[in-house]
Amino acid sequence: MEATKVLDAKGLACPMPIVKTKKGMNEINSGDVLEVHATDKGAKNDLTAWAKSGGHEILENTEEDGVLKFWIKKA
Repeated sequence: MEATKVLDAKGLACPMPIVKTKKGMNEINSGDVLEVHATDKGAKNDLTAWAKSGGHEILENTEEDGVLKFWIKKA
């Protein structure tokens, strides 16, 4: 999946992945896709809830070698 911007939040504990994702979302346009990489297991629930509350859409999420990857489409 092609992303407009890739955000590296690996090694960060909650709430930093959310804080960085919010900042990253502010730097892209509506309809663009932000790819987020995180290692905090709580990020899956946190990012899903955060995206939903902001009207954003999680297009896909995967886990590869302990790294959670999310593709979030900006509302």
